[in-house]
Amino acid sequence: MATRRDDRRDEGVVVVEGAPLIAEALAGGCEVLEEYIAPGAAPVGTSPPIVLSPAALARVATTETPRPNLAVVRRPNPGDLNSSSCILVLDRVADPGNVGTLIRSAEAAGVDAVVVTPGTSDPFAPKAVRASAGAVFHQPIHELGLDRVISAGFVTVGTSSHLGEDHRSADWSGSVALILGNEAHGLDVDPDRWVRIVHRGRAESLNVAMAGTLLTFAMVNARAVG
Repeated sequence: MATRRDDRRDEGVVVVEGAPLIAEALAGGCEVLEEYIAPGAAPVGTSPPIVLSPAALARVATTETPRPNLAVVRRPNPGDLNSSSCILVLDRVADPGNVGTLIRSAEAAGVDAVVVTPGTSDPFAPKAVRASAGAVFHQPIHELGLDRVISAGFVTVGTSSHLGEDHRSADWSGSVALILGNEAHGLDVDPDRWVRIVHRGRAESLNVAMAGTLLTFAMVNARAVG
């Protein structure tokens, strides 16, 4: 079973744990290649499942309490980035929980696509898939470098705690790429524009997933109004 990131990418598959997430993969049009179930569990897919003992499931599962359903599904095709005009870029975001949460927020807000740069945690890792609540199967996700985003003509917008326009009144028009950087070090590139979330309390900054959620909704909503 493809448990390593390189193996999952090379084979074009995602390992999905739990019936609700397998159902989300099916709803997103993903093909279930193999499904494994505990004795007595009902399969989610239509193909005959492989029954594993609880001990065998525990060896391949990544959760402390293994779910009775586990599947290997075909990785979704993200399509062409050039057909997008409003994207979220995760640049070296390290925590898979933050990556999954940001993909969930992007899909909920209506972002066209998410770009994950080299050095970012695997968006199809089990923890990221769980944090996304299945959004990874509905949101186009591209694994590309920032140079590809820039060459595609996107205006890059970075986030800062102390400079740039107020995110609520910023210009989000045109082909725009909101870039979120590493949790500890931020961005190491100079974007075309900066935006900031105005703080009233003492906190210097927000968690990247929280900040990204506010910014993606502000970006999409401003484009809808404008």
